[in-house]
Amino acid sequence: MGLYPEIEPYDSGMLDVGDGNRVHWEVCGNPHGKPALMLHGGPGSGCDAGFRRYCDPAAYRIVLLDQRGCGRSTPHAGAYDTDMSVNTTAHLLVDLELLRRHLGIERWLVWGVSWGSVLGLRYAQTHPWAVSELVLAAVATGSNAEVALLTRGLGRIFPEAFERFLAELPEGERDGNLAAAYNRLIESPDPAVRARAARAWTDWETATIPAPPRSVARFEDPVFRTGFARTVTHYWGNDHFLGAGNHEGVVLRDAHLLGGVPATLVQGSLDFGNLLGTAWRLHHAWPGSELVVVDEVGHTMGAPGVVEALVAATDRYARRRPAPGR
Repeated sequence: MGLYPEIEPYDSGMLDVGDGNRVHWEVCGNPHGKPALMLHGGPGSGCDAGFRRYCDPAAYRIVLLDQRGCGRSTPHAGAYDTDMSVNTTAHLLVDLELLRRHLGIERWLVWGVSWGSVLGLRYAQTHPWAVSELVLAAVATGSNAEVALLTRGLGRIFPEAFERFLAELPEGERDGNLAAAYNRLIESPDPAVRARAARAWTDWETATIPAPPRSVARFEDPVFRTGFARTVTHYWGNDHFLGAGNHEGVVLRDAHLLGGVPATLVQGSLDFGNLLGTAWRLHHAWPGSELVVVDEVGHTMGAPGVVEALVAATDRYARRRPAPGR
């Protein structure tokens, strides 16, 4: 059981969500099918056509959106004058609700990968009436401990890449929150400083989290590279905008709020980006969740075993009809 065939959207648009932002959305599949919302990672990656293929197009009304500042949404975070103060988790949660109402959807399955799993989890915790099920891959919870692992902890595993990563920072910036330090560089008024910092950040990501060639190739686009690095460091350097005291994770702390939402968590056993322990802890704090571990797979949603688990989950939930109110 692999991905469903490639399809094209039958509807799309730009939704004005306020603060000068317009988010791009598209819908494909069955107009009368079960609604499913696809949330991309990053933050700042944007959606691509592959996201349309994880749900049966005969059974689902599949909704994709590019979150604020990325993909086809405007303004793009790669532009220096884009206001990042109005790009936070709280803003994105409001955007999801605006889109749901715009499309006339009562409840939808929420599918998310990596950062998309953080956003999907927080959305389900704060808007449980709008979420029928969750299907999450490369699971993260947005804790500061996860950020510390990704920016500093992996330095012990990739020492040469880490040395290059630190070298871009002024000496006085190398001991604290590395994401916040990089974000200060990427917000520099000097375009040369911004460009070097964005390149160094994405070089570190590709060194520690192997990605398919197509994903790596996107980093050769300077607008994408700058927008991605700017958005990731903006979120990682500010507690993912989940509030103070986020070391072990606000999302994990509030896992009890997910008790009535069925879910499938799909995790590679060799995922350095989001360690298996995070998904394991979330699963054990979440009655009714299912954890599928795929051996010898890293941080990807397209690997053999991961694809099959994700498609099997959406196929199973396509036949589920939740009780009113849940």
